[in-house]
Amino acid sequence: MNNWKEENNALIAHFQFDNFSIAFGFMAQVALLSEKMNHHPDWKNCWNKVEIRLSTHDAGNVITQKDKDLAEGISKIYNLYKK
Repeated sequence: MNNWKEENNALIAHFQFDNFSIAFGFMAQVALLSEKMNHHPDWKNCWNKVEIRLSTHDAGNVITQKDKDLAEGISKIYNLYKK
């Protein structure tokens, strides 16, 4: 989980890719994982950059084990894209 920082009761990470298509492919894989875990990120994408923010809304917008587990899964997906 080395991409993640704790900030304002959330786990936040920034990811950069070679282009938009690769960034979007990463986001698609994260979306599938999020559905499987029934825990969804707040995120934004600008061309080749993706920012993801994780907190558990139904726990009062704080970091829970759900966020840590999803962050770990997202990091594993990202590692597939690293050169």
